[in-house]
Amino acid sequence: MKIDFLNPLRWKRSFLISALIAFMALWFLFIDTYSLLTKYQLDSTKEDLIERTAELERKTAELEQKIKELENNPDLLEKIAREEYGMRKPGETVYRVKPSD
Repeated sequence: MKIDFLNPLRWKRSFLISALIAFMALWFLFIDTYSLLTKYQLDSTKEDLIERTAELERKTAELEQKIKELENNPDLLEKIAREEYGMRKPGETVYRVKPSD
């Protein structure tokens, strides 16, 4: 009896078909290049990239608005040049004051 179980030629046709279907299902669900697992991972990555793109587009719009403000407002440009870059007008003396702790 044990010898019949080990011989695949003696297996029933329904068992062989069931095993083949189970193997194909596992293959297409998990192993294949276009498996459902891979598709799920790619969809997740796609959603992350779409969110990142939207965030970067918002930042780009904010920076473009700041550029327009700097182009149209010379006082703002002068303020930034003085505060962030330590620039001064000719003949001016700049005194830096350190805040006390």
